[in-house]
Amino acid sequence: MEEKIIYLDNAATSFPKPEEVYKFMDFFYRNFGVNPGRSGYDLCMEAGKVVEDTRKLLTKFFNGRDPNRLCFSYNSTDALNLIIFGILKEGDHAITTTLEHNSVLRPLYHLYKFNGVEVDYVPFDSKGFVDPDDFKKRFKKNTKLVIVNHASNVLGTIQPIKEIGRYCREKGITFAIDASQTAGKIPIDVEEMNVDIVAFTGHKSLMGPTGIGGLYVREGIEIRHTRAGGTGVRSALRTHLEEYPYRLEYGTINTLGVAGLNAGVKWIEEKGIKNIYEYEMKLTKMLVDGLKEIKGVRLYCQDSLENHISVLSFNVEGIEAMNTGIMLDVDYNIACRTGLHCAPLVHEQLETDKIKGAVRFSVGPFNTEEEIKTAINAVKEIAESRSKK
Repeated sequence: MEEKIIYLDNAATSFPKPEEVYKFMDFFYRNFGVNPGRSGYDLCMEAGKVVEDTRKLLTKFFNGRDPNRLCFSYNSTDALNLIIFGILKEGDHAITTTLEHNSVLRPLYHLYKFNGVEVDYVPFDSKGFVDPDDFKKRFKKNTKLVIVNHASNVLGTIQPIKEIGRYCREKGITFAIDASQTAGKIPIDVEEMNVDIVAFTGHKSLMGPTGIGGLYVREGIEIRHTRAGGTGVRSALRTHLEEYPYRLEYGTINTLGVAGLNAGVKWIEEKGIKNIYEYEMKLTKMLVDGLKEIKGVRLYCQDSLENHISVLSFNVEGIEAMNTGIMLDVDYNIACRTGLHCAPLVHEQLETDKIKGAVRFSVGPFNTEEEIKTAINAVKEIAESRSKK
């Protein structure tokens, strides 16, 4: 019998999913797997109802006001591209951070290189946090967008979104957050946190499948069209529709993904987002405390777990991250992520880019204390094997 894998790569995608997600996706696709919103027959209406119910569910989940401004995309990268290319144009200025994922860094660099958009990058401090005042100091007359990673996918640090958003609101600057790592893990209240746009993906902490994500756009914030296509509504128009959600949705959406996302959010609400977070952080504390005791292991920005999610990165002295990951996989059946984690500026600031990145453990709601103990022991044995050479 094959040994069960210890999955510590939940920051890449949560796995396994709740049983309710698998069951509802199967039920939905077998019974209502048609194109929603295109016709008036019963199956089409039922499929459309699940889509609209999920819009309402997620709008409430983020404490938004208008479900029509909850637009589906393929993932957070897709949503972030819609935001960045739909807001910035030549001569504009944007502010972001060195904590960002390439889903923000690359679109911004493209606009800098080819469209004359100026971009400032706020660095993080020794504990892994950005200072809201650093944004305020960088505001210019042409600053049109501030976009920040809500929680780092490398360090696990939760950024002071509310304070940054307050400064942006005072200046009338659009403030967007990349909630890839936080949506479903910690509460997000767009009103209370002064957020104009939240981009999310379904396949991480929202417990849905891959291929579905989206964005919520606050009233008064407009995003230009960067695409055009079918909506199933007012087909005689030559231009793409202006109203939301059609403004930012193109072609047939991933209805199976929406169904899975629907079930994932309901599972989170049933379990309680606070309960899930506290359980994950209990395991993360075990992991951090255990790794700190191992000679030759270096953790990054883990002095305190306050304002953290269940993500941490480390290295074993004298061993490249990739090789540590291979040993964890082959010898201990532990799945984790190694390298630069699609966040190169984090590693440049930590100087881990010079040693090809770090090892990342990310805890999910289905991990156990026994698995965490096994992971700690595995890293200990790897570190000890190196010291004996």
